[in-house]
Amino acid sequence: MSLEFSSYTQWSGWLTLACLLLSLLAFVFGWGIRFRLVGVTGFMAVLTVGLFALGLGLFERTEIPGAVRFSLVYDNGANQAVIVVPATISESALDATLRQAAEDLFSYGRTGIAGDNKLTVRARTILHPEPGISQPLYLGQVRRSLAVRQDQQMEVEIFQDKFAALPKQ
Repeated sequence: MSLEFSSYTQWSGWLTLACLLLSLLAFVFGWGIRFRLVGVTGFMAVLTVGLFALGLGLFERTEIPGAVRFSLVYDNGANQAVIVVPATISESALDATLRQAAEDLFSYGRTGIAGDNKLTVRARTILHPEPGISQPLYLGQVRRSLAVRQDQQMEVEIFQDKFAALPKQ
């Protein structure tokens, strides 16, 4: 499904104007459905305004080049989150992925705990040293402001000593 809200808004606006003209004609000629047409016109106006608002950028998403897909496995809703990345990730891809996760998980509804006004996102992978045994391995973290949407001072920390434990390709 395409999210071309500007196109949808334009068509909805034209349909609203058509409903308005039809309502005016209904009042001029005294049709029995004139009040129903007023309701339809009002509904169409509300729908058009809603589509216009969605087109203003509700789905704004920043794309960080080099970021790989990740899964969110823990989020306390306040200031901590953990993502899982593939065990084959490189350090540069991890840096980009941590920045992407910090952008994706930002929300004005998050709160700092005990005066810490930073969101901490940790990246981990799962190793399987033996069959039936899983071991989480934290590869890095990023800390960003909870108050500023475009945080230029994100603190990205990559644990290079942990990359030695990753399986060789």
